[in-house]
Amino acid sequence: QVQLVESGGGWVQAGESLRLSCAASGRTFSSYVMGWFRQAPGKERDIVAAISWSRGNTYYADSVKGRFTISRDNAKTTVFLQMNSLKPEDTAVYYCAATRAVLIPLGQQGYPYWGQGTQVTVSS
Repeated sequence: QVQLVESGGGWVQAGESLRLSCAASGRTFSSYVMGWFRQAPGKERDIVAAISWSRGNTYYADSVKGRFTISRDNAKTTVFLQMNSLKPEDTAVYYCAATRAVLIPLGQQGYPYWGQGTQVTVSS
């Protein structure tokens, strides 16, 4: 059973940084894609960034390019999302997700495994 546990959310002011972590367990993740999604109140859950575990290929939503960086620690089976220059519009619940895939799925339906989410609030 795949388990994903996020941590690192919180409240920050605009321009500050946060680093989210997603501890993954229950599988060998070498053939998996790991994604970060976010969902603001009243909005859909959208992909923020994703990484293929074995190749390290990455994807970023246009809204976060140049500000967010996704990375992985193979030894700890942990995926990180470094978020810099945060904006109020980044406020959302952030979810870690996993799927066994070669290409990176961009929609939430492509990910069968999800964490519980962590709140990120950015004040202006």
